Amino acid sequence: MIKSLETRDYRAVYDPGLVECSTTETLNITEEIIGQDRAQKALRFGLEIQEKGFNIYVAGMPGTGRRTAVKKFLDELAKTKSKADDWIYVNNFVNPYEPLAIRLPPGMSSQVKTDMASFIGEARRALPRAFESDDYANKRQEALGKLDTERETIVGEVNESAAKQGFTIQIGPTGLMIIPVIDGKPLTQEEFEALPKETQGEILRKREALDVDLRSGFRHIRELDAKGMEVVNALNNEIALYAIGHLLTGLKEKYGKIPGILTYIENVQKDILDNLVTFLGSAQQQQQPQQQEQVPPPFQQWLAKDLAFRKYEINVVVDNAGPDGAPVVFEETPSYQNLLGKAEKEVQFGVVTTDFMMIRPGSVHKANGGYLVIPVLDLFRYPFAWDGLKSALKTEKVKIEEPGEQAGFIATRGLKPQPIPLNVKVILIGTPDINQILNQGDPDYPELFKVRADFDTVMDRNESNVRSYAAYICTLCKRFNLIHLDSTAIAKVVEYGSRLADDKMKLSTRFSSVADLIREANFYAMQEKAKNITVRHIEKAVGEKIYRSNLIQQKIQEFIERGVYLIDIEGSQVGQINGLSVMELGDFAFGRPSRVTASVAVGRDGIIDIERQAQLGGPTHTKGVLILGGYLANKYAQDKPLSMTAKLVFEQSYGGVDGDSASSTELYAILSSLSGLPLKQSIAVTGSVNQRGEVQAIGGVNEKLEGFFEVCKAKGLTGQQGAMIPASNVQNLMLKEELLAAAKEGKFAIYPARTIDEGIEFLTGVPAGERQPDGSYQEGTVNYLVNRRLQEMAEMAREFQIPLR
Repeated sequence: MIKSLETRDYRAVYDPGLVECSTTETLNITEEIIGQDRAQKALRFGLEIQEKGFNIYVAGMPGTGRRTAVKKFLDELAKTKSKADDWIYVNNFVNPYEPLAIRLPPGMSSQVKTDMASFIGEARRALPRAFESDDYANKRQEALGKLDTERETIVGEVNESAAKQGFTIQIGPTGLMIIPVIDGKPLTQEEFEALPKETQGEILRKREALDVDLRSGFRHIRELDAKGMEVVNALNNEIALYAIGHLLTGLKEKYGKIPGILTYIENVQKDILDNLVTFLGSAQQQQQPQQQEQVPPPFQQWLAKDLAFRKYEINVVVDNAGPDGAPVVFEETPSYQNLLGKAEKEVQFGVVTTDFMMIRPGSVHKANGGYLVIPVLDLFRYPFAWDGLKSALKTEKVKIEEPGEQAGFIATRGLKPQPIPLNVKVILIGTPDINQILNQGDPDYPELFKVRADFDTVMDRNESNVRSYAAYICTLCKRFNLIHLDSTAIAKVVEYGSRLADDKMKLSTRFSSVADLIREANFYAMQEKAKNITVRHIEKAVGEKIYRSNLIQQKIQEFIERGVYLIDIEGSQVGQINGLSVMELGDFAFGRPSRVTASVAVGRDGIIDIERQAQLGGPTHTKGVLILGGYLANKYAQDKPLSMTAKLVFEQSYGGVDGDSASSTELYAILSSLSGLPLKQSIAVTGSVNQRGEVQAIGGVNEKLEGFFEVCKAKGLTGQQGAMIPASNVQNLMLKEELLAAAKEGKFAIYPARTIDEGIEFLTGVPAGERQPDGSYQEGTVNYLVNRRLQEMAEMAREFQIPLR
């Protein structure tokens, strides 16, 4: 016969006398990660190893200190690493649509930007002065003067040849023109057309004969013009280099050891020489009046001063001039653009434009050479973000492009910045189930994230960890200026940690929940102007937290009290038993007793789960019901067919049922219906069962017991009520003090069961009965009555020729 548990098994009370301090004020702050040795070891390995693909997935439930641990490790490790390089984007003078990326030593990017801005500013002042000087004018006049003399000589020779034929040469807007001469006077077009046709024809024939000499002269003149342009360009380059050469030399000497910068300076030099007109202000002089009217003065000034010289600016993408150590970036909003950067756009006079100066870095750029931490759940909220991150890790390059372009949706031309080599360690923070989904659904994931750091939700409840709990409480109080806890409050927090863990031998590592409890207790202590937080404040915080969330529970309790939900807690009934289930409402879970009934009849349908037939039963509940058929067949159908139709249902349950924690309860109802023996209604039952009849552990045992206790308390405790749970769940009991007090007064009891035989014997008061060597059971026992009834059903099924299924 099952015996009730000793009251010491109801709750693992922690004696305040075991606390090693009077208040947490006397303790020292701790920076240690408590109860996560396995995770810390994995983190340390993953952060130190440098091989490709050894990125880290930090798995654990929220509140277990995942982020705190990662931050602590990274803060310590990053200080021991060298600074990451700077990166800048500069204009590609050959193809402006493909800006160039240049790597710089840490902290140098800002200096390069400043130096280039100073150089361009000085060039804008020096070049106009140089070209406005008398020296330049004299050299230009001298160089062009020789060419003018040659041109005049060629024109003279051509004119002399033309004069012999009766023509003169004049220089017009379109070049040299051949004008006929009569009586020493050049003819106009009207005068020529007034001449007789014979005279006109004679003049035209002479002109054609003169064209050969004229074409030769024209060719020489064009060659002189081209030569003149070359001479002017050479002179301009000479003067420009004379004006800014010392500035270029200084830049080349300063940055000559950086190949990318040296090449860039040479490209800038070439572009300046090719576009001297920009620096000399010709663009402004050539502006047309109508354009000036259309462009507002502020934009006119911006266009003149900014756009023309914008291509010489430096876009600093990554600047690691800060404290020593590798960069550590926590990306809280991991959208595609926030991770991988973007090229911004702006509208100028109705036209969308962009350039290399509008390239913005992402967190991958900022973490390059260091560590990037991303909440994985947030990562999957943004389209293309996961694929973009994977692509960067696989190619070891970070490329800035539109996400739609990566997916092939955008065909418009835009910037294609040069990709930047990537060397970053990525740490994803998420739950274990997301890690499982990624492992099974993404073939790239195991290759990119080879290290998993699992954060446990519980740790052993021993003296060492209790001291760590107290140190954590001290740290919390000092860091957030909370009132310190005395020894009674510390002991109660330890018990609360075991309740969160659902295990009297464990403590929860979900420290965010513990911290919330202490903050709430601090609120009540401050209201009372108490010197310390005591056990009374902790208990009040727990009670008030439950009160704020248990409205639905109270409504259900009220319906049970008023008889809306039918629950019997006295007497005995055949085929009827009180089952225990748990309802979860966000952060609050509570137990709800339900009446479970079974009806049996002759047939071949076996056990019918009405919940499943009504599509209210989940797969785990269906599995539990199917196991019942296996139990009955194994125990009673060795010498006869199982000729039974049994129907099971959770009465007044309309929201769906899942889980197998009621399978033993349902089996007791079936056995009661078959044997005709009534079951105690004062005892609620929970526990799953296997095909061998062993009662197995279930979850939520504390909530289930407390839920039935509340019903019994509301209807009146008689001293006969209680609950039967799996014996393996005794270690999980951390029941509230009110239930413990009732148990000590003999008003409520808990009974541990190991097998179905033990349970049915306790619920009916009739021995279960053991199988005899001949396969029969002792007369009068539960199993005897069940076996006899099944034998009768088999005979009736054969008599009525009910076909086997």
